[in-house]
Amino acid sequence: MPMSSAAVLVDLLRGRRVVVLAGAGCSTESGIPDYRGPESSKRSRKPMQYQEFVRSDEARARYWARSAIGWPRIAAAVPNAAHVALARLEQAGIVRGIITQNVDGLHHAAGSRRVIELHGSLAAVCCLQCGRRESRHDFQHRLLTLNTGWADWLAGARHGHQAAMNPDGDVELPPAAMADFRVPACRGCGGLIKPDVVFFGENVPRARVDEAWHLLDEADVLLVAGSTLTVYSGRRFVDRACHRGMPVAVINIGPTRADGVAAIKLEARLGRILPFLAEDLLAVASAR
Repeated sequence: MPMSSAAVLVDLLRGRRVVVLAGAGCSTESGIPDYRGPESSKRSRKPMQYQEFVRSDEARARYWARSAIGWPRIAAAVPNAAHVALARLEQAGIVRGIITQNVDGLHHAAGSRRVIELHGSLAAVCCLQCGRRESRHDFQHRLLTLNTGWADWLAGARHGHQAAMNPDGDVELPPAAMADFRVPACRGCGGLIKPDVVFFGENVPRARVDEAWHLLDEADVLLVAGSTLTVYSGRRFVDRACHRGMPVAVINIGPTRADGVAAIKLEARLGRILPFLAEDLLAVASAR
């Protein structure tokens, strides 16, 4: 991508309050795949649906067996240059905050403070009955303790490092790996445990959406970073920005649902373009 194109984006953002709508493209350079990016066609299985998880014991066991293998890889992921650049821009007051569709916690880990996690966080689990929360780290310990034989079998079969991971932290496993898998219950009421994320088919909590609307109210421009905007939970912010006459800038590899309305669209790796963007905008800010 020519740096002249990036310079146009710098001109658009210069002197304006920026709110970032971040998608899975922010995390792919940290080793976390996305559902709709260039590599997504290689993964045939659909993500877990909320109703399936709630209604089916088998579906829950399948999800948690896969997640038990995928979680350590999510937990070990570190922020990449894109996350760091956004954190620097926030610290300088250029970025007012981030509305993220990601559930990996990497924006926080990079130092961003005002982050609205639209779809929740994999770092916690919650009870569907009483609402009790528990860290994913502690729940992982309970999963492995309750399924010692399974964990030993899995290690012997060497599926842990070979299985393909999905964006929600679970992995592809053969049916034999999930037979007789047991899922711990809530420590408080014995209810069903769910990752504290918004599954497909589940609504984003109203209070969280309202918080995101309030953040968007502070913006002069919306920057979409690494999202195809296929899901309405993110696309609604582009719709609101356009309705208000707010410029929308898009950085994404591949088409997005905002390409027709964006003031500028760049096809570039976020880990390359965002540090360049940060350096230029910070230089302008320091020269004032």
